[in-house]
Amino acid sequence: MNAPIKMLVINPGSTSTKVSYFEDGKNVYTESIFHDAPELLKYPTTNDQMPMRKQVLLTFLQSHGMTPADMDVFIGRGGCAYSQAAGVMEIDERLVQDTAADKGGSDHPAKLGVMLAYELGCEYRKPMYTVNPTNVDELWDSARLTGIAGLYRRAQTHVLNQKGIAAIHAKKLGKRYEDLNLIVCHVDGGITVTAHKAGRMVDSTEGAGGDGPFTPTRLGSIPVMEVLQYLDEGHTTAQMRSMLSRSGGFVSHFGTSDAAKVHALVEAGDKKAVTVWNAMIYQLCKSIGGMAAVLEGKVDGILLTGGLMRYDDILEGVEQRCGWIAPITVYPGECEQEAMADAVLEVLRDQRKANRYTGVPVFQGFQWDK
Repeated sequence: MNAPIKMLVINPGSTSTKVSYFEDGKNVYTESIFHDAPELLKYPTTNDQMPMRKQVLLTFLQSHGMTPADMDVFIGRGGCAYSQAAGVMEIDERLVQDTAADKGGSDHPAKLGVMLAYELGCEYRKPMYTVNPTNVDELWDSARLTGIAGLYRRAQTHVLNQKGIAAIHAKKLGKRYEDLNLIVCHVDGGITVTAHKAGRMVDSTEGAGGDGPFTPTRLGSIPVMEVLQYLDEGHTTAQMRSMLSRSGGFVSHFGTSDAAKVHALVEAGDKKAVTVWNAMIYQLCKSIGGMAAVLEGKVDGILLTGGLMRYDDILEGVEQRCGWIAPITVYPGECEQEAMADAVLEVLRDQRKANRYTGVPVFQGFQWDK
């Protein structure tokens, strides 16, 4: 009997580090370590979190009697490099350099998955991969355009979990993902809402770019005039950039990204907490309605996934405002660890081919821009 393939799956998020050990396709151990915003804001940049996040991995392995040397492959969630096609991608030096430099235009902790997998893979001479990073680009042209010539919206969303949940839902219905029109919402430390048409993510809120609902860590959509006024009052662009994905949302309102603490205030009847929490749900519903228009009202289902879906009042709010659009299904938590492990296992068994990072964005402007 062949020895099982030992896989370390690394998933840094905006409020946690999730790490799993797989043997072939079996999830043997998983831990999710919560990081409150004040802890992460001690680091000037996301890249500066590398030593802390690496220690989380080493502690996890040590607690289960293992070391990185025992692994056969390292798999990291990714993002922040130039946009790419969906699928499994080999991690190489060029990808790591562009990831660290935020060549894709956003700064999100998911990038650390690629950087950590590469560091461990090089140190222990093992292969390393990423799967469906946050910068997968399948947008329609109409979804890219803005009112400023040459300035375009980017594809930045929870690709890994959204595509994974959509595939699970399609299988549950006895259909193919490519045959469905879905609105998939990842609701956690970050929130993204995406229109999936025939297996492609054709439009989405740009979660870490100041678009869509505000979240435990993100500021969400704000009229540009209000942002300019905020800057004119003496705030800096560095502060604004931080609030895009690190210090906005609940962090700005309550000084914490811990949704459990905020929801406890909601349950206690705190007026501010109730107002802010309900406003987040309200904005989530507005984004769902927008994606229903993208799909011309032909929506086979609204899927709600992510850690915050453990709170029933979010589902109740979405049902109240969006239940008329399509059936709503909740998939609490996420399937990111399994999605990464399964996809890479197929590569290692020669059942699918891994992509190579091109260093060239999927969208490079329209012909009239050149």
